[in-house]
Amino acid sequence: MVDDYDDYDDCVSFGEPTQQIPLIGEEAPPFSAVTTQGPIRFPDDYKGKWVILFSHPADFTPVCTTEFMTFAHLMPQFEALDCKLIGLSIDSNFSHIAWLRTIKEKIKYKGMEGVEVSFPVIADLKMEVARLYGMLHPSSDDSHAVRAVFIMDPEAKVRAVLFYPSSTGRNFQEILRMLIALQTADAHKVATPADWQPGEEVIVPPPGSCGTAEERVTKPDKDTTCLDWFLCLKKLPRSALKLPPALK
Repeated sequence: MVDDYDDYDDCVSFGEPTQQIPLIGEEAPPFSAVTTQGPIRFPDDYKGKWVILFSHPADFTPVCTTEFMTFAHLMPQFEALDCKLIGLSIDSNFSHIAWLRTIKEKIKYKGMEGVEVSFPVIADLKMEVARLYGMLHPSSDDSHAVRAVFIMDPEAKVRAVLFYPSSTGRNFQEILRMLIALQTADAHKVATPADWQPGEEVIVPPPGSCGTAEERVTKPDKDTTCLDWFLCLKKLPRSALKLPPALK
């Protein structure tokens, strides 16, 4: 007979453990991995850097091929924002290397050719990192990672999470825009409105008192426009933002 509930938990199996997806604001789970660029340790090897960790279902698949070419093409823009890229799929290092060589030597897409993928791609045959980040969605596929994107800040905190189905390629301009928006919010203590693009107005944080709210509406700063006490916009020119050279 089981003496107490703790012993009961040890004796009974409740099936496969539930995957916990790291949530926004949480510490990103640390890991060590073998990659196409040698072994890496996260976050130790990436201190002071933003990191985008993204997964794809498998090597030698068409959607993933277009995505890796696009990420590699945009890599200088991410690097200019102090952001490192890390890819992952549940394939071997040998498979990764063969696929990346094929991309460089044979694939032409949207004017891109001879593309060299120089960011690390994790070999995750045991699915350790994929499980750690909740990249396996059994209802979709229990042997391949979905298209996940995790944006981590220099403190290794999760700042954004995106998931895409296997049939839909990611919008890389949106991932880049999101990174710029996060960095802008941190640097200027603002928020970015719907469809915000660098150079457009940003949102001033809501006032903390009734007096401040009234003053904000009746005596707005010259660069501030208030639609109501809780929604004020101010100008933030592109020159005030950290942007990659291609977007300046």
